[in-house]
Amino acid sequence: MKASLLHFPGDRLLDAVQDRVGTTPVPLAEPPAGSGLQPIMGELGLPVLGKTLEMIREGWDSTPEMHEKYGDVFWVRAFGTKVALAIGPDAVQEVLQNKGKVYSQSGWEYFIGPFFTRGLMLLDGQEHLLHRRIMQEAFARPRLEAYQGRIQGIINRVVPTWPTDEPMPMYPAVKSLSLDVATEIFMGTEPNDEAHGLTQAFIDAVRAGTGLIRTPVPVLRTRWNKGLEGRKVLDAYFRSQIPAKRASDDDDLFAALCHVETDDGMRFTDDDVVSHMIFLMMAAHDTSTITATAMAYYFAKFPEWQDKARAESLALGTATPAIDELESLTTLDLVFKEAMRLVAPVPALVRRATEDTELRGRFVPAGTIVVVAPGAVHTIGDHWVNVNAFDPLRHAEPRNEHKAHRYGYVPFGGGAHKCIGMAFGTNEVKALLHTMLTSYELEVPADYEIEWDHTSLVVPTDDFPVTLRPLS
Repeated sequence: MKASLLHFPGDRLLDAVQDRVGTTPVPLAEPPAGSGLQPIMGELGLPVLGKTLEMIREGWDSTPEMHEKYGDVFWVRAFGTKVALAIGPDAVQEVLQNKGKVYSQSGWEYFIGPFFTRGLMLLDGQEHLLHRRIMQEAFARPRLEAYQGRIQGIINRVVPTWPTDEPMPMYPAVKSLSLDVATEIFMGTEPNDEAHGLTQAFIDAVRAGTGLIRTPVPVLRTRWNKGLEGRKVLDAYFRSQIPAKRASDDDDLFAALCHVETDDGMRFTDDDVVSHMIFLMMAAHDTSTITATAMAYYFAKFPEWQDKARAESLALGTATPAIDELESLTTLDLVFKEAMRLVAPVPALVRRATEDTELRGRFVPAGTIVVVAPGAVHTIGDHWVNVNAFDPLRHAEPRNEHKAHRYGYVPFGGGAHKCIGMAFGTNEVKALLHTMLTSYELEVPADYEIEWDHTSLVVPTDDFPVTLRPLS
């Protein structure tokens, strides 16, 4: 096991301070008299910082301890605010189904609003349903089948260029490939230097949301400032492309957003198109990159699973599998599910209570930010056998541990805001891993353990060096 790369100066002193003064149970707010509700209990953590450093270092790994203390709903202070966490599957179901219409997507505004303003994930109610219905056309099964050949073409062009017989950084290689896919499929543009130049802007915008300094500060290169600059770069790029897309008859998503019109004459404004493209391009390539990287790691770490998946892929006898062929790869699917359980590609689903409400018998004051953390949810409950172990068979008959509760396994979220690109991303990741398995053996040293940076979306701290050995 490698030493952690995410420790900060004075860590031991900070941990000692937190243990002494920051772990006393404190109510988030007292329930109204006579309501019969209990308060949400939690901890302040370190002075000023709260649990921020702990969450950056460990992600949701410390959540089971809090769950044991406080139950399915508790709160922490982090990133400059108080956050209530819904961890138990029943609590997760209440939040994501949102039958009382009290949990708004505006919770995201606190973290990513300035950088992904009016992206689909930040919209509520009828506006969200309308925008989603328009976009859903781009992810219908016939469209996905049409995309798949183009996706596979990019994969077959890029993967053979990767270096072999020496450690190569897998994460940035997959990220670049995934951005190529999003550029060609969503924008109808051949991958080029200008599009690749957007990578850092996307990274800066994503990482800004968990910055400790959460306001623009002149001169300083804070994460918040870099995020705002990244948004300007992305905005300028997509806005410059709109006139040509509005005048074109292209069939990509970008053109569709420029052309679509409802029966009553509603069209997306330029601002709408820009906001949706920035959000969808980010979501499409970042989440696929995380899952593909995690799968590559587990295949390298557990060669018996790699061999089994490779045998199934080779049995297909094709370098350009269709979607139904990818769906037939049982072992690949099991590893896909287990990788997303252990490394949730979206670490948090954020909401805000629009009025006083209750969650599993606990009082949630209006304005409270409520977070569902899939990575934590995936460790809660006795139905998970040896919960921290890599065990793809937990997703197979007869165990089906991921089906024990409808909201106990939520890598794609749930409810009205369930990931619109779920099938697209699944097909892309499986196609990439199919190609890698039929081209190479993936190797890492026996004692290698990947370490994840939880600052925002999870990324490997060392870019995950893996050796690719060409199949003889």
